[in-house]
Amino acid sequence: QVQLVESGGGLVQAGGSLRLSCAASGRTFSSYGMGWFRQAPGKEREFVAAIRWTGGNTYYADSVKGRFTMSRDNAKSTVYLQMNSLKPEDTAVYYCAAELYGLGTNSRSDYYYWGQGTQVTVSS
Repeated sequence: QVQLVESGGGLVQAGGSLRLSCAASGRTFSSYGMGWFRQAPGKEREFVAAIRWTGGNTYYADSVKGRFTMSRDNAKSTVYLQMNSLKPEDTAVYYCAAELYGLGTNSRSDYYYWGQGTQVTVSS
């Protein structure tokens, strides 16, 4: 069993930055691919970013490419999402998720464990 706990959300003005963290329990964290997804009110949960178990490969949705950076620290069992140049359309609940094969995909259905989410609100 893996538990994921997100933190770092909040209210920020457009153009600002936030850093989300996702702390994982469980000794096999380093073998998991990890992803960030987000869900805005009335919308489907969508892919934001993913990272392979090695940390050497990251993937981003087109809407955040160049603004968001995902990283991981396997020693701390934590992944991060650095969000810069935030826009009002980035407002959503952000979820981290763990995928068991280490690949870090962009498909929601590949992820087995999910956190409870953290709210990010960007004001204009």
